[in-house]
Amino acid sequence: MGNGAEAVIDVSGLTKSFGDKRVVDHFDIRVERGAIYGFLGPNGSGKTTTIRLICGLLTPDEGEGRVLGLDVRREASRIKEEVGYMTQKFSLYEDLSIRENLDFVARMYQVKDRRRRVDDALENLGLANRSHQLAGTLSGGWKQRLALAACLIHDPKLLMLDEPTAGVDPKARRDFWDEIRRLSKEGVTVLVSTHYMDEAIQCDFITYIAYGKKLIDGPSAQIPAMVGLTTWRAEGPDLAALETRLKTLPGVEQVARFGASLHVSGTDEAALEETVKTLDAEGTHRWTLQVAGLEEAFIYLMAGARDNFAGGAAGEG
Repeated sequence: MGNGAEAVIDVSGLTKSFGDKRVVDHFDIRVERGAIYGFLGPNGSGKTTTIRLICGLLTPDEGEGRVLGLDVRREASRIKEEVGYMTQKFSLYEDLSIRENLDFVARMYQVKDRRRRVDDALENLGLANRSHQLAGTLSGGWKQRLALAACLIHDPKLLMLDEPTAGVDPKARRDFWDEIRRLSKEGVTVLVSTHYMDEAIQCDFITYIAYGKKLIDGPSAQIPAMVGLTTWRAEGPDLAALETRLKTLPGVEQVARFGASLHVSGTDEAALEETVKTLDAEGTHRWTLQVAGLEEAFIYLMAGARDNFAGGAAGEG
């Protein structure tokens, strides 16, 4: 990201331990205004803890920086007031209606012209016709809309969304991302954690976290090139046997099954090409050179990451 743009998040060295387990290990991030920034990583990688450090819910053991111009250590309470945070689990009152939940959140934030703002939130998120429905009776997708409306009720300039589309259907996920892009165009900065690669490619920038450490970050389209992978696609019969064989051959560092094909990747382009030429000459499979994608890049990164929770209790996502 360009250093000249306004940084909504600019923190460095954030570290957090629980007992003897370091959950976040000297984490740095800089996010510019209006960006959609994706957090990717496996369960237990420290994504949730990192988000909570950034939005003022946890105090770092080490590290410093600013969020929305506020110091992450000394002004955490003000950061919490200015950020919209959507948790992994639905956290509103299931025995209140949609309208009652939004009105309650607006009261907590002391929102001015509260009733109009609640009406606007209901309309903007398509909830007006369901405003009197109890939250506990909503499907996953509608609960997601309500949670997002609650996050936005106090007009935050930064949204922190922790696995917001987990457990909802594909259409609800598409609708959600349409709304996120609309907010981004209006200047709202969004930091979102996700497990879905089709969502990751919709982010402007991505950081990949594994076991408390940031492995890589950058523009989403550039991540595979930054990793340096060359990838070939293999199609044909008995892919299981081919996969077993490939794992013993020069230049092959990763073999991943994608539907009816194998994606064979490595960082030594010449060695991998020689292996592919040898196999292609046998005439049993069709080989195609392709651009490595985010999923290949992240599988590769994970293979080299060290699990700092191995043998102990897992940390937060």
